[in-house]
Amino acid sequence: MILVADSGSSKTDWMLKLPDSKALEFHTPGLNPYFLNENEITKIIANTSAIQPYAAQVTEIYFFGAGCSTPDKHETVSNGLSAFFKNAFISVDSDSIGSAYATCGTGKGFSCVLGTGSNIAFFDGKNVINGVHGLGYILGDEGSGTYYGKKLITDYMYGNMPDEVAQAFSSNYTVDHETITKKLYQQPGGNLYLASFARFLSEVRTHEYTQNLLKNGFNEFIDTHILTYPDYHQHTFHFVGSIAWHFKDILLTACKQKSVKVGKVLQKPIHELFEFIVKREAAS
Repeated sequence: MILVADSGSSKTDWMLKLPDSKALEFHTPGLNPYFLNENEITKIIANTSAIQPYAAQVTEIYFFGAGCSTPDKHETVSNGLSAFFKNAFISVDSDSIGSAYATCGTGKGFSCVLGTGSNIAFFDGKNVINGVHGLGYILGDEGSGTYYGKKLITDYMYGNMPDEVAQAFSSNYTVDHETITKKLYQQPGGNLYLASFARFLSEVRTHEYTQNLLKNGFNEFIDTHILTYPDYHQHTFHFVGSIAWHFKDILLTACKQKSVKVGKVLQKPIHELFEFIVKREAAS
């Protein structure tokens, strides 16, 4: 049995190829090796009831995840999974490679992730070449959930939100100096805390403040990650992730204004990624 995973920092989507039946789809928390160790990864999988009946039958695992950009992080995830899946060959790659497979297939193009975090990678049809601006949620992640979370918090705390938006924000969230300090500087998962505020954008998306905030974030991503490629006009840019999906209209407008050619926009790449991996392995 082949098991495929697409993991962000917030959530991991899984699909298992079952013999002669529809694929099993399930979800776990995100398995980012920058925030979880081997034992924590094993514990999360072991406590997932959906996969327990099939653990011994899984023979191949293809895991694509945020934070899986170096050999030592590959090893952390691989060891965490192999402790539960005793009979499986395990391949671990970055989420940018998974997104490239899901959007580009075997063709050329750019794959952009706009979810909890953000990144970009060029796929030449065989290999993925990651962008050079991936500085994480503290210094980078332009246009992502963490980016917008930071903007919302700072605008609220500095009094830069319109009154009606600020009132709605304060009724949804407890935001004060003590809470922010504890969540961001004293506890793990600061990126997830920041990204959790991004859902508020949907509640006030028609307000001029929100429209401008979203537009500015997408423009910053485009300027930082796309326009730095001198031949960007010659390529198609695909997008995956919750932020890209839920605010697709504003993203497409921003891209059009900057002459960026957009291909697929996917909320989550797991279905296309699963089909790509299963087809590839069947042909090999």
